[in-house]
Amino acid sequence: MKILVLNCGSSSIKYKLFEMDTKQVVAQGGIEKIGLKDSFLKITLPDGEKVTLEREIAEHTAGIEFILNTLTDARYGCIKSLNEIDAVGHRVVHGGEKFNKSVLITQEVIDKVIECNELAPLHNPANLKGIYAIQKILPTVPQIAVFDTAFHQTMPDYAYMYALPYELYTKYGIRRYGFHGTSHRYVSKRVCDFLGKDAASSKIITVHIGNGGSIAAVEYGKSIDTSMGMTPVEGLVMGTRVGDLDLGVVTYLMEKEHMSAAEFSVLVNKKSGLAGVSGVSSDMRDITAAIAAGNKRAELARNMYVYHVRKYIGSYVAAMNGVDIIVFTGGIGENDAYVRSHVCQGLTYLGLEINEELNAATRGKEVELSTENSAVRVCVIPTDEEYMIASDTLAIITELKK
Repeated sequence: MKILVLNCGSSSIKYKLFEMDTKQVVAQGGIEKIGLKDSFLKITLPDGEKVTLEREIAEHTAGIEFILNTLTDARYGCIKSLNEIDAVGHRVVHGGEKFNKSVLITQEVIDKVIECNELAPLHNPANLKGIYAIQKILPTVPQIAVFDTAFHQTMPDYAYMYALPYELYTKYGIRRYGFHGTSHRYVSKRVCDFLGKDAASSKIITVHIGNGGSIAAVEYGKSIDTSMGMTPVEGLVMGTRVGDLDLGVVTYLMEKEHMSAAEFSVLVNKKSGLAGVSGVSSDMRDITAAIAAGNKRAELARNMYVYHVRKYIGSYVAAMNGVDIIVFTGGIGENDAYVRSHVCQGLTYLGLEINEELNAATRGKEVELSTENSAVRVCVIPTDEEYMIASDTLAIITELKK
C-alpha cells in the first residue's frame, strides 16, 4: 500500500511517499516560496541526489499538482499512475480538545478543524489547503488527519489548565495544548522498541529540540505534561521564540515601546530566543561558530538554551516521581553533542552517566549514550513524524476495509 504524507505550511509543502508493505520512503521532497516568482520543488532521489525544479507556483493546489506530476514523471517519478496512491495523511497542527487521535477526514472533521483555526492561525488554514487540494485532484482517495496536539490530550486538567478565571477556559478554550505530539509519540514508542522495554511500564522524558523545541513527560505510554502551551511560544528557549516569560513583561514592554498585540507577537515569536539573545542567528550551528570566535552573547544564548532544557527535564522527573529513559530528538537533539553533554552533566544527581566519547561521535542515528552504570537510560532517536502519520493512516484505512 502506498501512502502520501503531506505537511502544508503557509508557503511550503513537504511530502513523503511511503510503500507501507516494506516501510520504505520511495519519494520525498518539498515546495518552498509558494506565491512568489522564485518558488521551487526540491526532491531527493533514491540514491540521495537532490534535484531542484524551478516553477512559479501560485497556490497550494498548483503545488500539489506539481508534486503529483513529479511522482509520475518518466525521469524523476516512482509510480506509473496516481491510482497507485491508496491514501493521503495530513499533518494538522491544532485539534484543540476536539481530537485526541487521528481521524478519517470528512466534512464534519473539516468543520471542526476550521473551528480550531483561531488557536493556530498560521498553521491550520495552511493544513486545510492541502486537504482541499487533494479533494479536488484525487477526490476518491481517502484522507487522514494526524494532529500535533492529539498525543497531549491525555494530560490531566491540573497540568493543562492556566490559573486564569475558569470562565476564560470555557469561553475561549484557553489552556495548554502542547505540540510536536506526533514526534513525542513516535520517539517514546521507538525508544522502547530499541531498548527492549515496555512503554506501558516506563517513565520517559522526550526532548524534541531544534529551531522549535518542546519536552514531554510520557508516563506509561501517555503524555502527562509538555512544555509548549496554548501556542508554541511557551516553554523552552527556541531559535526565535522566547519561551517562558513573566507576563508582567508583556504589559510593561507594550506600554514602554507603544507596541500593538501583533507587534508583540512578532517580538516573542520571530525576534527572540537564540537569535534575539545572541544577535547572531537562530541556528545553533551559527551560535557554536560565533562562540568559537569569542562572541559572549552567543555563549550566553547557548547557556540559556541548555539550562532551560535541563530545568524542564528536572521538573518532569518530579512530575512522574522518577524517570527511566531520556530521549533526545530533533535537529539539535540528534546532532549537537555539546548540548546533549551539558544537559546531562546537570542530571548526575539522578545517577545518570553517559559515554562522552560515544556522544561526541553521534549524529543523526539511533544510539544509547548511557553507560552500563547509569541509573537512567539516555538515547538519541531520530524523529520520524512522517512515518508516524503514514502508520496512523494505514491503521485507519485498514480498519475501514474490514
